[in-house]
Order: sequence, then structure tokens, then C-alpha cells
Amino acid sequence: MAHFVDGFMSLTDRLRFFFGPATRLDSSLPVVHRHDDFEQASEEELTHFMVETDTDGHHYAVRREDLEKEA
Repeated sequence: MAHFVDGFMSLTDRLRFFFGPATRLDSSLPVVHRHDDFEQASEEELTHFMVETDTDGHHYAVRREDLEKEA
């Protein structure tokens, strides 16, 4: 395992030399989302689901249509 880690670290060191150091952004800044057509379509599709939590605290998605059928 140590050989694998040493090889990986050597590779990342060479890549850092080639590509430059990783950019370190301010983590306190909010994430900027670009609302393109794909993201808009995904958000539209997700509106058809509700997040439910069972008694054990597990979260799962349920289609709104299925909840309406049960009611």
C-alpha cells in the first residue's frame, strides 16, 4: 500500500509542476450556480418528488403522484 501512495504522490507532484498549484478559493463564499437549460430541466423534474424520512431517519424520494394516490 505504501508503494501505491508513494507513486500517487509522485504523480501528483509532477502534475502540479506541469499544471501549476491547485487554486485555493475562499470557502466562505457562496457557490455560484449557472442556470443553464440542463439545470432548469433537472429542477423541473425534481419538483415531481418529495423527500420523506422514515422512523429510522433514512431519507428517500417519493413521487408526488404516488402520495396523492395514497391520500
